[in-house]
Amino acid sequence: MNIQKRRKKTEINIVPLIDVLIVLIFFFLMSMQFKNMDVLNITPPKMETAGKDKEIVQLMVGIDTEGQYFIDSKPVTEDELIAAFDAAAAQPEPPSVLVMADEDAPIKTLAFVMDQSRKAKLPKVRMQTR
Repeated sequence: MNIQKRRKKTEINIVPLIDVLIVLIFFFLMSMQFKNMDVLNITPPKMETAGKDKEIVQLMVGIDTEGQYFIDSKPVTEDELIAAFDAAAAQPEPPSVLVMADEDAPIKTLAFVMDQSRKAKLPKVRMQTR
């Protein structure tokens, strides 16, 4: 009686190896630092007068949710707003107008401010957004 034990064929299970390989690839991709090759490695020169040419002058107009107007955080009427635009336009260098309206403000109030600033011939009218 010759009993031979048959050996089971050895197999290499590739699935766990692939899982480990994928984890390593993700790790290296997430921890890599990509450098922008278009950027020059320079140190700009220092200037004493940089950014001191002109002081930015602007007229800040606010509009709240009820449609009330504010100039520099002070409530004003429509007539006072028009007078402020006319006074600003009469200056030698008219300021720019920055409109800060609430997102729920009536659109007609915003249109009124834009229209009156154009009527006063103010050069720049901008609206602040987030």
